Amino acid sequence: MLGEQCEFLDVDERGVRGDRLFALRNANGKFASGKDTRRFRRIDGLLRFRAFYEGDVPTIVFPNGRAIRGENPEIHAALSNTLGQPVHLVREAGISYLDAKPISLLTQTALAWLQTALPDSSVDIRRFRPNLLLDLSGQTQIEQSWIGNILSVGETLKLRVSSSIERCRMVTLAQEGLADDPRILSCITQEADLRFGVYAEVLVPGRIQRGDQMTSEFCESIHRSE
Repeated sequence: MLGEQCEFLDVDERGVRGDRLFALRNANGKFASGKDTRRFRRIDGLLRFRAFYEGDVPTIVFPNGRAIRGENPEIHAALSNTLGQPVHLVREAGISYLDAKPISLLTQTALAWLQTALPDSSVDIRRFRPNLLLDLSGQTQIEQSWIGNILSVGETLKLRVSSSIERCRMVTLAQEGLADDPRILSCITQEADLRFGVYAEVLVPGRIQRGDQMTSEFCESIHRSE
């Protein structure tokens, strides 16, 4: 479903608190996604929904504007009817709902690089769904050089950049204000071997806020985290 922009994030060892903590499970026990993998099954139409937290419970906003809290027993039937197949909203238990590592990072420089390569495309941050967008100037995938680095964000949070993110068809899908655009994945595949953004592990938990500073043990420059 569409992501939620936050003024602050609480981050623990699992990742951003609440991030992908709930999922839709189909009749075969697979989790709804925009792609097919061992754990996930493609269900079209998910990006017509929005989700946001009220306390510890997600509220889901349907394409028709109706909002239903996740604890409402009507939520399962309403989702099933709208998506055209039986699904249940379930909380994570035992099997992680995360794609890979706890935190995903992307920089403005990477977005600028891709926009330059695809001047006729809408290279929008919403296509890539990172936990953190780092505000740097330039037109390179600078974060690819950070693998192995330790990043400090805000007053307490420490992350270790662990690997590149391999992109899939999710980045091409239409959503509110954005058209379906397969050129985006084709460009990332041809120019960057599917790599766009990086994953990180949490070394020291903490709360971060929009506008916090980010520093690296291997880089003296200071950047702003958005």
